Amino acid sequence: QVQLVESGGGLVQPGGSLRLSCAASGSIFNTYAMGWYRQAPGKQRELVAAISSGGSTNYADSVKGRFTISRDNAKNTVYLQMNSLKPEDTAVYYCTMGPNIATLMFGSWGQGTQVNVSS
Repeated sequence: QVQLVESGGGLVQPGGSLRLSCAASGSIFNTYAMGWYRQAPGKQRELVAAISSGGSTNYADSVKGRFTISRDNAKNTVYLQMNSLKPEDTAVYYCTMGPNIATLMFGSWGQGTQVNVSS
């Protein structure tokens, strides 16, 4: 079974940057899509960014131009570079893995990492 371990969350001031990392176990990483979801208190979980096995990317409108998802298949790791952070980006961020972007929600999930954007 695939295990996903997120890291890189923390407290940052508005306008600041953070880079989240998600390391995956197993040998199937480079054939699977990867994604980042987030869930803020009292809100539904939403897909923030996704990247296919071929490198195609999707972003939520709320993060376009600020967040960048990337993957390093040699390291079995996916990243989420978050710039120009806003208080509304505060949430628990989850890494997901699935056969394709459309099925990420039904794939494997990490334990989540907290991101707090506050002055």
